[in-house]
Amino acid sequence: MTPPWRTVVLSPHFDDAALSVAALVRRLPRPLTVVTVFGGPPPEGSPVSWWDTTCGFSSAAEAYACRRAEDARACALLEAEQTLLPNPDGPYGTAGPLRGLDALLTGLTPDTTVLVPLGTNQPDHERVRHQALAALDRPDAARTLVYADLPYTGHLPEWATDGASAALAASQKWGLAYQELTRRHPCAVAHDLRLDDEQWAAKRAAVLCHASQLAPLAADHGSLAARSGPLRAELAWTLDARPGPGA
Repeated sequence: MTPPWRTVVLSPHFDDAALSVAALVRRLPRPLTVVTVFGGPPPEGSPVSWWDTTCGFSSAAEAYACRRAEDARACALLEAEQTLLPNPDGPYGTAGPLRGLDALLTGLTPDTTVLVPLGTNQPDHERVRHQALAALDRPDAARTLVYADLPYTGHLPEWATDGASAALAASQKWGLAYQELTRRHPCAVAHDLRLDDEQWAAKRAAVLCHASQLAPLAADHGSLAARSGPLRAELAWTLDARPGPGA
């Protein structure tokens, strides 16, 4: 039986919830869990991936153990439960439906809110969105929010402004996932957070729990942890006409 969570955050990888919605989750009802969809161990004997090598790990097993522990510390700071689905991370995984996701989502009640990643320029995130929204496409499903995944969406020049959604609707570089979403679902902004210094400090602490990822992320995304960088705001849209919690 699915536990009686009020809020479920779908985090494709171990760091995505902290990077994308660390401030927002503090506003949402408890009990709250962060579900890492690619939260399973790599197959025994898997050679270490290029990403894990870049992060400094000698083996796939070492990388997984470290990331799982990092995620537990971040979840503790976010006052969230840690839930792991058995899908190995991308380099170690396979194609096909994501195991455990449909069963988890169909077991939720309509008074639960599920946060689903948008999937901006990130195939793993997009895969989670497609399967999650399909599982939630029923009259008695949990309420759905789609959140801007960071740092990807945060590179939009209009990020952290009132015009962010409109800019995503027009951008061919950063907005394709949002445009696909809005072609299929009516969307409205549910949460638009421009973090103050206190919120930023709390988010930074959660992000820093994922220390093994930050150097290669910064190589790809620039000043990732800068106060004026892509993590400084958080944005989520509702696909549901029902009033949401914490709005």
